[in-house]
Amino acid sequence: MNRQSGFPPDPGEPAGVAGVASAAEGHIRDLLTLAIGHVLGRRALVVSDARCGLAQILTAAYRACLPEATHLDFDRVPVEAVMAAFAALGPGDLVVLVQSTSFRLEAFRIRVELFKRGLAVIEHPHLARMQPEEYPRYVAALAYDPGYYRVVGPALKARIDRARRAVVASGEGQTLVYDGAFEPAKLNIGDYAGMKNVGGQFPIGEVFTEPRSLLSASGRVCIFAFGDANFHVNLPPRPITLVVEQGKVVHAIDATPAFDDVLAQIRADEEPWVRELGFGMNRAFTRDARVSDVGTYERMCGIHLSLGAKHAVYAKPELPRKHGKYHVDVFAVTESVHLDDTQIFRDGAWLLP
Repeated sequence: MNRQSGFPPDPGEPAGVAGVASAAEGHIRDLLTLAIGHVLGRRALVVSDARCGLAQILTAAYRACLPEATHLDFDRVPVEAVMAAFAALGPGDLVVLVQSTSFRLEAFRIRVELFKRGLAVIEHPHLARMQPEEYPRYVAALAYDPGYYRVVGPALKARIDRARRAVVASGEGQTLVYDGAFEPAKLNIGDYAGMKNVGGQFPIGEVFTEPRSLLSASGRVCIFAFGDANFHVNLPPRPITLVVEQGKVVHAIDATPAFDDVLAQIRADEEPWVRELGFGMNRAFTRDARVSDVGTYERMCGIHLSLGAKHAVYAKPELPRKHGKYHVDVFAVTESVHLDDTQIFRDGAWLLP
């Protein structure tokens, strides 16, 4: 494989439960060593449940990869035991959360609080949203190739940070044009050197930004999927064309009733701003290779956008963080992407560095 081209190998999807389990163990072992940098002698805690098949597969893989860790079944121990296990850890130790839904510990915001304590965190939430036939794809998305992520990711960030124009082409002559500079891009590539926190939600693979002036985005973009009210990936029968004027969606051509409902819900409380511009890097996810959970599929190789006023990372004077209510992910038909005069995406791959 040419690791700098962005073209993926052909890993295939392992057949059967045994194949998926074996692949999960291998990929998780690489994540622990290559991405998180977990070493022998560091304490680790795995908190999991067994409410769905994918959670069971991942739990077994972490047991194999972290035999010396403390393993707790969230549904079989009292909350106090989980909290005590967290408290026993110190900075640099590791917590793994394998969740069919999302663990709730009253007002305790798990990942945020664990990061405050200096702990490394690997979180796999909402696993029950994945269908059994999607398990191999989810597991394939856990594969960690540092020669790809740590080369293409920083190259993307460097191009974004200096760009003054971007064009996303999504077929049939439709283009979304950003005529202006962008916020400093953020990396989610499994390289935590120099970062305050180690870890986050997995699978990984994304570089994201948004325009400094939201008014700079205008044009048309075709989306082939969107996140619905239940945080599932909704696939309309044909792509929906969003008409964007000065950073807001003003019309949706070929919209389905479900997408109309999403837009109506946003407009009831705020403007349908186009905020996040996400450069997804995970090659296990494509337009045709999907999973049902929108937060997982967000890493899809290609462009995704967010609709609504909410973005937790970037603050805008006209859109205070506390007042934004909606952040709805939509997935663009990505034929090509240009930053300034350079094409950086074609044929399903990033053309960097």
